[in-house]
Amino acid sequence: MMATTHAAMGVLLATPLFWVAPELAAPAALAAMAGGVFPDLDLGVLEHRKTLHYPEHYWPLAAVAFGVAVGSPSPLTVGAAFFLLSAAVHSVTDALGGGLGARPWANDDQRGVYSHTRGQWIRPRRWIRYDGAPEDLLAVVVLSIPALALYDGLVRRLTLAMLAVSVVYTVVRKRLPEFDPT
Repeated sequence: MMATTHAAMGVLLATPLFWVAPELAAPAALAAMAGGVFPDLDLGVLEHRKTLHYPEHYWPLAAVAFGVAVGSPSPLTVGAAFFLLSAAVHSVTDALGGGLGARPWANDDQRGVYSHTRGQWIRPRRWIRYDGAPEDLLAVVVLSIPALALYDGLVRRLTLAMLAVSVVYTVVRKRLPEFDPT
């Protein structure tokens, strides 16, 4: 899945705060957006879907962070909780996409996301065939609807920017391997 899809998932996770603690909704959404993107910072430089993807290990950290946030709610504590929750969801949902090959639509790679606990790769499920697939674009559009309907300011502007990036990436995705120098 595209990083923008994961970021939109994070904002969706934070949306219930609109009704529970509206003053914390925007900080939580921004932190969730960042947490949704964070695991993909291992792309290109480190081992993607292994170095910063922890499908098992973010969850306990998120649980502790939510405990702290409930006991002492602030933009910082709530933001940390939603950052970690979004990173956890990202790490798990990458297994629902395609493999890691340069042309994941060819189904030539069986690495979905690395399980550090098991010491092995979880195979890709290909519900979203590859990052930038038309169904990935549909997912980011649908997941972004609450952010566009409920938020204003920075959350809305970033969501619109992510949607624009998602459209461009989807249009050029299958051409990107042509530009790989390796």
